[in-house]
This record gives sequence, structure tokens and C-alpha cells, in this order.
Amino acid sequence: MHIDPNLYQGRPADCTGRLDREIACYDLLDALGISYTRADHDAANTIADCHAIEGLLGAAICKNLVLCNRQKTDFYLLLMEGDKPFRTKDLSKQIGSSRLSFAAPEDMEQYLGVTPGSATILSLMNDKEHRVKLILDKSIAEADRFGCHPCINTSTLNLSMPEMRAKFLPHLGIEPMLVDLPDVREETDA
Repeated sequence: MHIDPNLYQGRPADCTGRLDREIACYDLLDALGISYTRADHDAANTIADCHAIEGLLGAAICKNLVLCNRQKTDFYLLLMEGDKPFRTKDLSKQIGSSRLSFAAPEDMEQYLGVTPGSATILSLMNDKEHRVKLILDKSIAEADRFGCHPCINTSTLNLSMPEMRAKFLPHLGIEPMLVDLPDVREETDA
């Protein structure tokens, strides 16, 4: 996987060849006065790919899971630590929704305007009807900085979580649900 060794301040100087949904992320962040640094790279399809980017980026890239209930009436975007294993039962209990599964690619496209591997907190700007509820795991909610894609997994941004919670989410009218998912890595180490 190729990673551009340069870390950039803000949006690309030349947006030629970039997707409209990526440019829309930069437009909104800039309009809200949210500063960010950017790393460009080949498609990051796995957490292992993201780890390779984190050193340059200077922030841990969070895992973004798009989930839904069995009836597909409730959709969720969960942000959690990249290495933290996800167990459906732990989340289901905390949010009072049983039978959670991963949302289908067509649902991600319909509600968030992204394809698998590119879901991110920034994709909530595409959910005009607020169909997708944001869930932040405690460790991400309390983080100073975090990494996420600008609606496409060929760039990654280093963002301030306090700024996102104070400016971005209120702008969209989103109040995140906060959960504290157990770290099953700790359970297996004991």
C-alpha cells in the first residue's frame, strides 16, 4: 500500500480527480472552522492498512461500523477504537436494540452516501433525514484527536473530537449516543 509521505494542512490544493463527496467534507469542515491535517494513500480497506497510516497522521484511526436492526428500521454508525473487538451483544444491551447486524452496502449508499470502507462520522452530513444514529464508544468520545476518512478511504484526516462535538455535530443537529463497550482484549489477557 502506497502512502504519500507528506502530511498536508487542510484540503487538497488541487481537487482534480477527487470525488464530490470528499470535496463536500472539506467544504463543510472549512465552513465550520474545523482545522485538520490530511494524509493521502491508496485505499485503506482494513484496520491493518489504517495502522500503516497512523504514524504519519499522528492520530489513531477509529473503526466505523454501520449497523442496523433486523427489521432495518433503525440504523447506527458506531465509532470505536480500531483494535477493539466488536461484540454485538455488548452494544445491543447498551442501546436497547436486539438483533443488530451490519448494514448492507446499498443502505450505506442510501443513507450515508458512502461505500463500504468509507463510512465515517463525516458521512453523517449526507443523512439529511437523520436515519442513522451516531454512537460513540467512550474511548473515542473522550479522545482529543482521532483519524477518519473524508467519505472515501484514499485519504485520512486528523480531527479534534472536542471540535467535532462542539461544532460539526450541533451543525447537523446530532446528539450522539455514548456507550462504554468492554475491551475483550483485556478479558483474554487476564
